[in-house]
Amino acid sequence: MSASEPASIRVLDREYTVGVEPDERDSLMTAAKLLDTRMREVRGANRMAAVDRVAVLAALNFAHELQQLREQSERRDRELASTVGELQRKLDALFDA
Repeated sequence: MSASEPASIRVLDREYTVGVEPDERDSLMTAAKLLDTRMREVRGANRMAAVDRVAVLAALNFAHELQQLREQSERRDRELASTVGELQRKLDALFDA
């Protein structure tokens, strides 16, 4: 088990230090950049918008996207299970004949 190391990230011109596993550092940096971009989009031209409000709206956008991806994944899983079941029934019918 590797030890967590401090990493500095910048979001909306504020610096944060977070712990991260060495092999997850690149992923964290990519996520931080994505968050910064999304928060800047939410804030738009209103530089006076409260950072906590911008953060909550960005988090809500991400949560909504995650929920949509989960629902899509569940639909694909159901469709795949149905297709596999149908193929299994066809195979069973071939071997039973």
